[in-house]
Parts: sequence; C-alpha cells; structure tokens
Amino acid sequence: MAGKFARSWALMKASAAVLRSDKSLLVFPLLSGLCTLLVAASFLVPVGMAMVGQQQAGEQIGRHMSAGTYLLMFCFYLVQYFVIIFFQTALTGVALMHLRGEPASVGAGFALARARLPQILGYALIAATVGLLLRMVQERLGLIGRLAAGFIGLAWTVATFLVVPVLAGEGVGPVDAVKRSVELLKRSWGENLIGNGGIGVVFGLLMVLAVLLGAALIGGAVALQSAAAIVLAAVVVVLGLTLLGLVQASLQGIYSAALYRYAEAGEASVGFDQALLQQAFAPKKK
Repeated sequence: MAGKFARSWALMKASAAVLRSDKSLLVFPLLSGLCTLLVAASFLVPVGMAMVGQQQAGEQIGRHMSAGTYLLMFCFYLVQYFVIIFFQTALTGVALMHLRGEPASVGAGFALARARLPQILGYALIAATVGLLLRMVQERLGLIGRLAAGFIGLAWTVATFLVVPVLAGEGVGPVDAVKRSVELLKRSWGENLIGNGGIGVVFGLLMVLAVLLGAALIGGAVALQSAAAIVLAAVVVVLGLTLLGLVQASLQGIYSAALYRYAEAGEASVGFDQALLQQAFAPKKK
C-alpha cells in the first residue's frame, strides 16, 4: 500500500510540473465553473419563481416530481454535462499535447473540443440519462434508493474514469468511449484511481486548512470593526479557495491524460517516469 501511495504522489508531482510549465491550463476549469453557474442560474431562477408563484396562489407543491419536472431536470443535466465535458475535453486535449511534446495552446484545446462536439453531445446525453435515472431511483425508493443510487453512481464514475481522455485522444463515439474506458481500467483498477483519489485527499486537506485560515482572517477583520478589512478578507478567502479548486481540476485532468496516454501508447509521457506508469498499469494479481 505504501508503494501505491508513493507512486501516486510521484505521478501527482509530475502532473504539477506540467501545470507549472503551462499555467494557461487553469483557464479551462475557470471557464467551466463560470459557465456551469450561468447554466444553473438560467434553470433554477425560473423554477424558483414558479414555485413562489404556486405558493402565493395557494397551490400545494407535490411531494413527488411530475413528468414535466423530470423533463426539465433532464434538460438541465444535459446542458450542464455538455458544458463540463466540453471544457474537460479541451483541457485534456492540451494536456495530451504537452505529454506528447507537441506545441499546445488554449486555442488548440478549444479547437479540439469543437471538433469533438458530436461526441461530447452524445456522451452528455448518456451522462444526463444516467443522472436522471439515478435521481428517479432516489426519489421513488427512499433510503434504499439513495443507497442503490450511490453504489451505481460510484460504479458509473469508475467505469467512465477515462472517457474524456478517450474522446480527446481518439475521437470515437460516446458508447465506444465508455467501452474503451472500461477496457483500460480492467488493466489497473486501483492503481490509477488511487492517484486521482490522492489528489482529492491532498486538496481536501488543503481546503480544510484554507477554510480555517480564512475563518481566522475574517475573524481578525471583524475584530478590527472595519468594513473594508472584512470585505478584503472575504475576497482573499474566496480567491484562495477558487484557486485551489482550479489547480485541483487541472491536475486531475493532466493525471487522467497521462494514464490514458500510457495505456493507449505504451510509453511514458513527457515528465513522467516510465517505471511509475508501468506499475500503475500492471495487471491485477490473482
């Protein structure tokens, strides 16, 4: 187990080296976050206003969602997934260019994502359908449904771990991309996922530390009884947390691109140790 975490840490450091060499990769998760907020607002604001109107009119809001509500939810999932996958594909595409030692730029990433629009839309349709079905299971079966949806959702996340790199690198259809992701993951199971999980754990701890420091900073500003100090402290905290989130998303994109590249090409990427990647994709022991 110690060896697995050591390899994951080394791979994460190599991913960080790629990010340090091209900080423009942070643009993709930033734009993705802004666009997803806009999409959420465009759906949630009208829904919220409609619910307020119902309450003012004395109408009761049903405990279970109607067919129209499910349709609206599906449309929201579809648009949201499309936006997220589009920017993930652009990020992963640029990461793959770096890992192959090719010239890379933000514009090249967007050009690749635009070329993959049919595949991205197809995969967004699949992801939205899965998301809606899991939501229906949660809604209809209560606690058992929530547990079942949790397990199924976890299995789906594992199975589709490398779908975006496959879409960016091969341009195959969404169904074939899912099959390809499962095929690649059968060769590793835990070793590649522990690296992604390691990134999550490290940044989770950093987030907790940042929140504690932020609370102390805002508390100090409140003690000064200065509105300007409070606003400044709040801005610093928000910017710090945002930056941590952007770095984490970028590192995860680079990490998955590197694992995919080795599995697909059988060779180490620029900045990555061949032995580490060989161990990451070693066959499972029986």
